[in-house]
Amino acid sequence: MKFTAIAALSTALMAAPAFADGHATGDAAEGENVFKKCRSCHMIVADDDTVIQKGGKTGPNLYGILDRAPGSVEDFRYGKSLESVGESTDIVWNEEQFVAYVADPKGWLAEVLDDSGARSKMSYRLRDAEDAANVWAYLVSVGPQPES
Repeated sequence: MKFTAIAALSTALMAAPAFADGHATGDAAEGENVFKKCRSCHMIVADDDTVIQKGGKTGPNLYGILDRAPGSVEDFRYGKSLESVGESTDIVWNEEQFVAYVADPKGWLAEVLDDSGARSKMSYRLRDAEDAANVWAYLVSVGPQPES
């Protein structure tokens, strides 16, 4: 009985960082490894120009993605469908939206906009929900601290 309680407590304590801020359920360390797939298009650069992850410029900077409206990074040329989501809905990036989007960007846009003709410029799909949740946890962990 003692061993079970200790094992449960240890597991909870190890998981605490992933759940600490309540904005991510994944494993940020695992997400950093998975993010290697994303670096060919995306970088993570803080507002003060500190480079967290070097990467491509085909996709927008993912720093500060938590609670940001889709298609809203200044001076980035998004596709019209993603810009439309940011302009015409109350959707902001959170774990649920992010995981759904990266699994099927075109499908997510079509559903959100109720437009089968919606298109995405993001061709890569991260279909594994656990990997996507881990990437989300990583992005949240390296981003600015949320206000609430």
